[in-house]
Amino acid sequence: MVVHSASEQVLAGLDPEQRSAVTAPAGPVCILAGAGTGKTRAITSRIAHRALSGQISPRHVLAVTFTARAAAEMRHRLTLLGAQGVQARTFHAAALRQVRYFAPRLLAGRAMPELLDSKVRLVTLAAARVGLRADRAAARDLAGEIEWAKSSLVEPADYVVSAARALRDTPHEPAKVADVFTAYEQLKRSNGVIDFEDMLRAAVWGIEEHPDVGEQVRGQYRHFVVDEYQDVNPLQQRLLDAWLGGRDDLTVVGDASQTIYSFTGATSAYLVDFPRRHRNATVVRLVRDYRSTPQVVGLANAVISQARGTEARLRLELSGQRPPGPVPDLRIFTDEPAEANAVAARCRALIDAGTPAKEIAVLFRVNAQSEAYEKALTEASVPYVVQGAERFFERAEVRQAMVALRAATRSIPGETPLPTAVVEALTAVGWSPDAPPAGGAARERWEALSALVQLSEEYAASPEVVPIGEAASVERPVTLSDFTEELARRAAQQHVPTVDGVTLASLHSAKGLEWDAVFLIGLAEGTLPTTYAKTVEQVEEERRLLYVGITRAREWLWLSYAAARSPGGRARRPSRFLPQLDRSGGTERASGGTGPARRAERRRTQIVSCRICGATLLAGPDRKLGRCPTCPSDIDDELHERLREWRQRVAAAQKVPAYVVFTDATLIALAERRPGRSEELIAIAGIGPRKLGLYGDSVLALVGGAGVDDVCPEKTFEISS
Repeated sequence: MVVHSASEQVLAGLDPEQRSAVTAPAGPVCILAGAGTGKTRAITSRIAHRALSGQISPRHVLAVTFTARAAAEMRHRLTLLGAQGVQARTFHAAALRQVRYFAPRLLAGRAMPELLDSKVRLVTLAAARVGLRADRAAARDLAGEIEWAKSSLVEPADYVVSAARALRDTPHEPAKVADVFTAYEQLKRSNGVIDFEDMLRAAVWGIEEHPDVGEQVRGQYRHFVVDEYQDVNPLQQRLLDAWLGGRDDLTVVGDASQTIYSFTGATSAYLVDFPRRHRNATVVRLVRDYRSTPQVVGLANAVISQARGTEARLRLELSGQRPPGPVPDLRIFTDEPAEANAVAARCRALIDAGTPAKEIAVLFRVNAQSEAYEKALTEASVPYVVQGAERFFERAEVRQAMVALRAATRSIPGETPLPTAVVEALTAVGWSPDAPPAGGAARERWEALSALVQLSEEYAASPEVVPIGEAASVERPVTLSDFTEELARRAAQQHVPTVDGVTLASLHSAKGLEWDAVFLIGLAEGTLPTTYAKTVEQVEEERRLLYVGITRAREWLWLSYAAARSPGGRARRPSRFLPQLDRSGGTERASGGTGPARRAERRRTQIVSCRICGATLLAGPDRKLGRCPTCPSDIDDELHERLREWRQRVAAAQKVPAYVVFTDATLIALAERRPGRSEELIAIAGIGPRKLGLYGDSVLALVGGAGVDDVCPEKTFEISS
């Protein structure tokens, strides 16, 4: 009875769709979860509900995701729900654990090969072996191409054909890339090392080719959950199929509209085809957005509603659940420096008004856009951090700290609590847990090392679950050695700790994160979509990038672009993905000058929100009505009829079609909104100063209760020139 009560408590507070996902029967379940709809809550509640009701054993569950942060969050929530013992790991961490465990059996007693943290060094040597000189950037591009091939199950001999079929934009002529790929594989073998893709393949090989290994793995893991399923690649799907071994107790969760990593080999095809591959699958759609205001949700819906292609088949229309907030702000500037300065000024204003700096993000399409914003934020005295692990983990003080941490694993007792051990090790390199020192560079160094301490505290909160036999497992505290391995993995995966500052990040690296205020900048043709997006599929992925960016915002959203890259530069067009908003909003004079050019730096578009639900309105008729077409109408039918009769008389007197006076949508808006003053009348889209002068008094009189004969008895309307 107690177990049953605990399982029922898991269902408390879930919305109807989340509850359907949690209580779906055993077997294949596909949860299509839009941004901010509580997908992590749904899948962790599903695991906990099944475990606490006795349907499954937690130790038989393997939940996989794509980042260590997401896995840690999953473990934390499961612990709070009372479902201890569930293994929640990334694909790579789960595979590494299995390969290490079975290595003596698979390798005939030989030790497991060393795992490469990065391909770059060996790729550089491989390129030289085939006659290519590759600097660090070129080597990283080649390494990325090799990772794509291996994740897509493409061998070196098949690379040229596969790259052509996939329309890859290769860093060198495809045959030369294939040569580098071949040389890289040879160098790996001669050096006795493997990379992350090899590790996944080894896990697949161990299960598929060794029946005893497959039987033991499948006996341990019987129920599977996969987060962010739209991001799996063929190699990861092959591993998942090996784990399943023909069974179907599989829950996947994903959002096809957030498929933005196809360049790495990720594909939403497995999510799209899930119901076809699993004929008895339960499909649940989560559409209630608890993250963003209705205004932000409405804009996101409008952007993704224009999507085409395979992913659009699973497009979700979100429904905002939060109270209304400010309308998104769309700005146009003369050049990029003006745009950056305006963003920095707005960040400064938000911080001064009480918004924490870490709750603000500036998101861009390419990292090269960061420099102007780093400069502008510095000049505005706004603290910031650049999201991107290559920046954080390549800093001299962080590299020095990681060396000190590795050295400390040999001198600090293993039973020392992890945060204490990290503080002790960092003290040896000059860091102090006291207040940060004065001076910009010294403070920046202190904050970077403080971030490592904070990471250790978060990591220590997730104890390791270690199997001690076929039917039992035990928790053990994480050690300093575990932490140094975690830091190396995060560095390889570009995982950056949070520091207290405005976040500068690419749209790709912003996936999975959220902020109170988000600035989406540089939304011009050639940047978003990028000029490198040649095919329809590539352009659609660029649209999804904007959608992901919009859905990162909880409350404040700014969208902007510059008409030119530099002052006096060639004009650019706004991104094709931006909704066609009413551009009749007035202009604002920017500081530092007057005149048309300076006013254009602060030109704004008018964004209208639904007066009932608060969603952003984009279609012309909807803006006139002031509400969504699906929101209930509160029209005054009697007033509407009087307005129609009045319009007919006016049109006849002027010898013009009725719609020239007012459109049907405008009449409905008048009968619904019932304006009582000229200011309220002109606020209705479609009624400008001219029509206000012609018809304002008559309309206000009709709204006030006057009859049509009272307003225009035998009266002739003349239009002034």
